[in-house]
Amino acid sequence: MEQSNTAQGTDAGRVGAERDQEEAVRRALEDYYRAGKPPWDTGVTPPELVALVEGHGAPPPGRALELGCGTGTNAVYLARHGWEVVAVDLIDRAVEQARAKAAAAGTAVRLLCGDATRLDELDVPGPYDLFFDLSCYCGIPPHRRDAYAAGLTRRAAPGARLLMFGYGPEAFDDPIFGVTADELRARFAGWDLVDTTPGTNPVPTFWFALRRRPDTIPPGPGEHRDSR
Repeated sequence: MEQSNTAQGTDAGRVGAERDQEEAVRRALEDYYRAGKPPWDTGVTPPELVALVEGHGAPPPGRALELGCGTGTNAVYLARHGWEVVAVDLIDRAVEQARAKAAAAGTAVRLLCGDATRLDELDVPGPYDLFFDLSCYCGIPPHRRDAYAAGLTRRAAPGARLLMFGYGPEAFDDPIFGVTADELRARFAGWDLVDTTPGTNPVPTFWFALRRRPDTIPPGPGEHRDSR
């Protein structure tokens, strides 16, 4: 009985610590938006996304899901180029600004306030042909990253693409943040990491391009999910 109580106490402590991590991330993001323009929200669509959408070998417009859309710059860009876009952000202030930006641009973008690691709680059934992530994943606490990968995988059309920008772990004081190519290979079962290109920032950053294998069966709703 004593061992059982100890185990329960350990589990409760771990769950509490994980919730504290999630809340700390939310507060930090809210503080950025409350103070003004967040450093990652430049208002300019990155050339890497432009190259994917408009460059040689660009896929035909389909359905796109943006994770961590901020104030909607890139969601609006995709919609202007013929994509059917759903965009998600954790911070309601960012989503409000994104809705205003989409309305001003005359674009039909579905903008939702929610957690990119809990897509099953949102109306985003997919399938999607393109996923875009501009420094969202690299700031997610480790215990939620499997849920993020599984949520995207369940919603990915065969051959779907994921374009992700992320900071390397060396860019953060806290080692739980950041992302590496090896981590993405391990977490994104059924995907191929087809390209890794270093960014031009003064700290380590990378552009990752992943492709969903067309012959892979997506995980079911109960697989790789963390319901905490």
